[in-house]
Amino acid sequence: MPLTFEAPEPVATPSRPTTARVAVVRTRPETVIADYARVMDLAGYRDTLRQDGDTLIKLNLSWTKYFPSCSSQPWQVDGVASKMLADGYDRQRLIPIENKTVVTNPRAGCRNNRWEPVLERHGLTFTPLTEVDWQVYRFKSPLLKLNDIFPEGIQIPAIYPGRQILHLPTMKTHGHAVMTGSVKNSFGGLLREVRHYAHKYMHEVLVDLLYMQRELHPAVFTVIDGTVAGDGAGPRTMIPRIKNLVLAATDSLAIDAIAARLMGFDPMSIPFIRMAHERGLGIGDPRHIELVGDDVAHENFGFQTRRSLVIWGDQMIRRGFLRPLERVLLHSPLMVWAPMASNIYHDLMWYPTVGQSRIRSFMRTEWGSLFRQY
Repeated sequence: MPLTFEAPEPVATPSRPTTARVAVVRTRPETVIADYARVMDLAGYRDTLRQDGDTLIKLNLSWTKYFPSCSSQPWQVDGVASKMLADGYDRQRLIPIENKTVVTNPRAGCRNNRWEPVLERHGLTFTPLTEVDWQVYRFKSPLLKLNDIFPEGIQIPAIYPGRQILHLPTMKTHGHAVMTGSVKNSFGGLLREVRHYAHKYMHEVLVDLLYMQRELHPAVFTVIDGTVAGDGAGPRTMIPRIKNLVLAATDSLAIDAIAARLMGFDPMSIPFIRMAHERGLGIGDPRHIELVGDDVAHENFGFQTRRSLVIWGDQMIRRGFLRPLERVLLHSPLMVWAPMASNIYHDLMWYPTVGQSRIRSFMRTEWGSLFRQY
């Protein structure tokens, strides 16, 4: 039986912030490392992440294989690590981490997405969350769904409580959540690989994750890579679009709202952004978010969220016409068919055909050339 954390009383906050700041900087391959430094400074990261505390660097692995815009980019990891080390952060207190899903492998993903040579060059050690202890944590916040989904208790990595966290997502669509950014990136670290149980109530769970992070972390900061953004059937089977942007913010909800608006969505129409904004978990209304850096007021990528065959099937089982079979198909020993079907579709059918065609097109761009240099 796993050990249990008893959560401390949530830290009292003076009042709910009424505004937030998000920094956005235009970039290109020749200047991207310096541009990451600039965007982090504009967002005030040193006022958020203390140098005398441990910092979990939560990478984003949406596919073990490399696909543009799918997972944290090597220049994203490089830019952030370079900036923090140059500013005097102790490399021994910087802890790059990522988890697995039923269809991803964090160590293989670290190699395939070219994080490994970046981390080694900076003297940083990658820690797969599969290799740390996980313990039940009794949250005191009014969680919407996760206590019901995991009635035996929510297990989290034992290294999380009391450590600040830096999220490194990419800008992309998501078939379950409309878009994915800072908030969704916490999904991959705070829940075990059985987190697919939460897909049925994705937006409520994303609100829960904000509550949970508020209890666990003394500080949260996010840097989103939008150099190559993902349009369509995210988070994997997307169309990579060159957008040449990087974003940073202390407020996870605010940065997701701005990323959503840049992609062409109304942030307050996305359920998790609206619900979290209404609960005071961040600022989701762009009217109350200050943009600093380069002018992106008129940017609209016109992205459209689509569902891959796998996500469509998942939703049909959880909430559609196949719902009577949900318990048998997804909550019994027979559920092994689901990751097998996902791997067959994604890795054996889509990636070698459609995926490789899109990768070849990407590799002919300046960003593709930069990726090969890593």
